[in-house]
Amino acid sequence: MPMDYKQYQSEVTADVAEVLANAGCQPILFVGSGFTKRYTGGPSWEELLTKLAAECPLIDKDFAYYKQTYGNLQTIGSVFTDLYREWAWTKGKADFPAEYFTADAPSDIFIKHKISELLKELGPDAKGSYGSPELDAEIEAFKNISAHAIVTTNYDEVIEPLFTDYERIIGQQILRRGYLSIGEIFKIHGCRSEPSSIVINEADYKRFDEDHKYLSAKLLTYFIEHPLLFIGYRAEDPNIKAILYDVDRMARADFQLVPNIYILEWNKELDEKSYPARDKVISIAPDVNIRIKSISASSFEWVFKAFGQAGNLEKINTKLLRALMARSVELVRSDIPKKHVEIDFQQLEHAVESGEAFAKLFGVTSITNPSQVNLDYKYALTGVAQQLGFKTWHKASDLINILREQTGFDMKATDNKYHIAMKMGHKSEQLSHKYTDAAVDLIRKILNGEEYQIDTGTVDLESIATAVA
Repeated sequence: MPMDYKQYQSEVTADVAEVLANAGCQPILFVGSGFTKRYTGGPSWEELLTKLAAECPLIDKDFAYYKQTYGNLQTIGSVFTDLYREWAWTKGKADFPAEYFTADAPSDIFIKHKISELLKELGPDAKGSYGSPELDAEIEAFKNISAHAIVTTNYDEVIEPLFTDYERIIGQQILRRGYLSIGEIFKIHGCRSEPSSIVINEADYKRFDEDHKYLSAKLLTYFIEHPLLFIGYRAEDPNIKAILYDVDRMARADFQLVPNIYILEWNKELDEKSYPARDKVISIAPDVNIRIKSISASSFEWVFKAFGQAGNLEKINTKLLRALMARSVELVRSDIPKKHVEIDFQQLEHAVESGEAFAKLFGVTSITNPSQVNLDYKYALTGVAQQLGFKTWHKASDLINILREQTGFDMKATDNKYHIAMKMGHKSEQLSHKYTDAAVDLIRKILNGEEYQIDTGTVDLESIATAVA
């Protein structure tokens, strides 16, 4: 097979599918300023400082002068912070809210207010487009990734409308409060909605560095247990290096390829004959290097689709799951432990909107007969594969395809004694595929070359899913 870009895409997609299947959980997305720039034309850090320089009359030299003089962007941020404060308290008072001019207001609030204003309008245009049909297609693919969580250093609010069921957690809120460990957008450098939270100058970064060990302790488990995709960062970005340094210390990679971490980088030079490198070595500290997986693309749509593929993973209804995790329901009937609770998924989705309805739901749905869905249809495809001794779902899927070729019976096309497909919510088109022990036995016979018989009859999923006492 030729080593070309089509082959590269196929191999990367298969690798991502295998990593997702083996992890048994959804990916973490780590999103940088390159994402905002690609889809909304937003500024990089240096470009933001350049815009800030143009807004303040006391910054009377080109940005190049300050970069030449100070070099470090954090230092430049500190210089600009002081100049913004001086301007605000003199001729610039009309440009800032009155509440900033008190002794209790932080001295750096003026530049952070201006940052908030500069990033206010970033997003799609009036027609909902992100610049082109190609970029719109990328955004749609990105939205379909059922991310376990999103971590970003961006101040803007470009991501939030794409994941409306996720909860935003800003800056030091991560340290001060508990969270549900799924469906969060962690804005670790602050957000324009809360200007004081923005990390821009040396004092901010000093505080951030002091808190880093606590932040790492809260987030590091994510990065170890979940597939991780860096989007909108260069490999040399200090934010990437800080995360990877912590990963290396915990995982003790010893220069072995870290199998669950990817960095996505844009390369406009790619053509159909290209076959980019599949991994990248990053220097994360003096004499410390780490190898992670690399994905190069000129269009990100196929990459986002790869990370959005269900494979063995069920597409999660984040809003519903967060509601379930947030509620504690006490079942007080003495016979409850001996029985199974069966509910209609649509009913549950509505019930979680109120505690009273939620409790009532569980009070009336205890049934005598075991749930056929939960007890009979108990395997995802990965579970089927594990019963057969396979590490991933792919071989089980191949055997189901062999069954179709041999008999014309497509197990996954109907609800039957081997398989059902259930919607994950009444508003969702995503399906959860479940299999029975009968399916495992049938597929095992195909694997072993044994004779088998099939039952092509169908079952009434609606009656199963809605049964109540």
